Amino acid sequence: MYETIARRVAQGQGREPADLVIRNVRLFDLVTGELIPTDIAVCGDTIVGTMGRYEGKRVIEGRGRVAVPGFIDTHLHVESSLVTPYEFDRCVLPHGVTTAICDPHEMANVLGTAAFDYFLACAERVVMDLRVNLSSCVPATTMETAGARLDAADLTPYRAHPKVIGLAEFMNMPGVLNADPTCMDKLVAFAGEHIDGHAPLLRGKALNGYLAAGISTDHEATAVDEALEKIRKGMIVLIREGSVCKDLAALVPLLNPATASFFAFCTDDRNPLEIAHEGHLDFLIRRAIELGVEPVAAYRAASLTAATAFGLRDRGQIAPGKRADIVLLDDMRRCVVSDVVSAGRLVDEALFAAREIVPPVGLGSVTLPYPVAAKDMEIKGDGKNRPVIGIVPGQIITEFLRFDLPSAGGVVKPDLSRDIAKVCVVARHGHNDNIGRGFVQGFGLKQGALASSVGHDSHNICVVGTNDADMALAVNRLEETGGGFVAVRDGAVLAELRLPVAGLMSDRSYEEVRDELIELRKAAREMGGALEEPFLQLAFLPLPVIPHLKITDVGMIDVETMARV
Repeated sequence: MYETIARRVAQGQGREPADLVIRNVRLFDLVTGELIPTDIAVCGDTIVGTMGRYEGKRVIEGRGRVAVPGFIDTHLHVESSLVTPYEFDRCVLPHGVTTAICDPHEMANVLGTAAFDYFLACAERVVMDLRVNLSSCVPATTMETAGARLDAADLTPYRAHPKVIGLAEFMNMPGVLNADPTCMDKLVAFAGEHIDGHAPLLRGKALNGYLAAGISTDHEATAVDEALEKIRKGMIVLIREGSVCKDLAALVPLLNPATASFFAFCTDDRNPLEIAHEGHLDFLIRRAIELGVEPVAAYRAASLTAATAFGLRDRGQIAPGKRADIVLLDDMRRCVVSDVVSAGRLVDEALFAAREIVPPVGLGSVTLPYPVAAKDMEIKGDGKNRPVIGIVPGQIITEFLRFDLPSAGGVVKPDLSRDIAKVCVVARHGHNDNIGRGFVQGFGLKQGALASSVGHDSHNICVVGTNDADMALAVNRLEETGGGFVAVRDGAVLAELRLPVAGLMSDRSYEEVRDELIELRKAAREMGGALEEPFLQLAFLPLPVIPHLKITDVGMIDVETMARV
C-alpha cells in the first residue's frame, strides 16, 4: 500500500506520467455546475489529478467531451432485469452505471442464503462495482408461501463481506412500528449500518417511528407532499423510474440544487427491452433535465448524493483520491454516453470477455405438486360483490374494487365487457398445493392467458386469463420450462421467455431476452392486452406489502389489514 500511495502522490503532482490520462475534457463540476477544461489523471483505479495538463502512459482523447462521475443505481433487483449479474453488467455499464446496489431479494425468496452466495461471488468478478444489500424480509409477509425464510442469524454472517453495504428495503412496516421481535432482531444486528427503507404512503408520527429505527432511505414515494415530508425528516428519497413503477415525473419538481443532497435515482425493476429503448440511469437523468431539473442537480443525484447516502466515500465526484469511475458524454443535457471508465479501465467487450463466470444456481426450482387442471382455476360461489384488483398503469399500487360478476353452475366468471379477467397464484416451491383465486381489472385481455414465475415477493406462479383451460396450460408450461413468462391462446403457446435460473433469470444474453420480450408483448397485444408491460405488471399483483388489494397463493389480501378477503 505504501508504494501505491507514493505512486498516486507522484502522478498527481505530475512528477511521473500517470497510468492513464483522459485528455482535453470539460469536467462538469458538481459543486458549482461549471464546465472546466482539463485533463484527468488516473493512477491504477484512482483519480489523482484534475484542473491541469498531464502526461500519461495511456491516453484517452476526450475531444472536448463532458466528463461526469459514474452513475450509481441506489436500489435495484438484478433478477428483475431477467438476466444474470454478468449480462446485467454488459447491459447497463455502457450506459454509465459504474456502481449498482442490488438487493437479491427475489432469488433469496426462492433459494435463501444461496442467493447471497451467488450474488457475492458474481460481484467479485463483474466489471462494474456491484454491491449487495442483504434482503431483510424473506418472506415479506406471512400471507404467502416463499421458498425460504431468513432470520437475523442467517444475515449476520454476511455483514462483514466487502461487497455488502447493509440491510435492503425493510418492507415490513407493521413489524417495525409494532416492534415485532423478528424485525427487531434484524434492526439490532445492523444498528449503525445502512438500512434501506420501503415505506409507501407512510406519513406523520408513523414515519417518525419508522425512521427512529435507523432506516434512512426510501424508494416508494410517489407524490410531492409525501417525498417532501420524508426529506424534511432527513430521509434520502430514491426517485424511481422502472419498467412498471414510474415516479420520476411526479417527484422531479422537488429536485433542485438546494435539495439535490436529499435525492438519488434508482430503477428498482427495469428489463432489457426498456433499457434498449430508453436507457438506464442515463434515461432518468435525461428525462429529469427535459422536465426542467437543472443539470447540476440531476447529475449530483445520480452520483454524489447516491455515494454519500450509502457510505461510498470513495466515489461520486471526479476529484483526486476518488475511484476512477468516469463517464464521457457527447451531450450533457441529453446524457448521451460515448465512453465509460470503470475503476480506471476503459469499458469494452474485452473487459467483459475476461471475467470468470460463476455457474448459475436454482435450476429446476419451479415445482408443482401435480399438473394443474382447468377445474383447479375455478372460483366457486355466486358473483355478488366480488373483490377485484384494479390495475393503476405505471404504478404497483392497486385499487380495491368490488363488482357483481356473472356466474353459472355455482362458478364465478370473468366479465370481459368490463375488462375483468381471472387471476390465480399457484404455489411453486414444493411446500404445499395452495392456489389463490380472484379477479383483476385493467389487463385488457379478450382471450387467452398470461403467466409468470416472477411474482413478487415470494415468486409463485401468477396467471391472468379469460378462460380456465388456457390458464392451466400456461401454469403447467412454466414448470416444463423451469420458469419464465408465457402467453397462451386457444390451447397453444404463442410466445415464451424461459427463465431457468431460480425461475427468475435467463441463462442467455440480454439481447436474446430483449428480442423474446418483444415477441411476448406482441402476443399479449394480439390477445387484447392494453398494458405496455403486462408481464411485469402481472409480477406485482402478488406483492402484499403494497396497497391496496393483492393476491397470493393463500387468496386475495387486503393490504391495509393484512387479512384475506
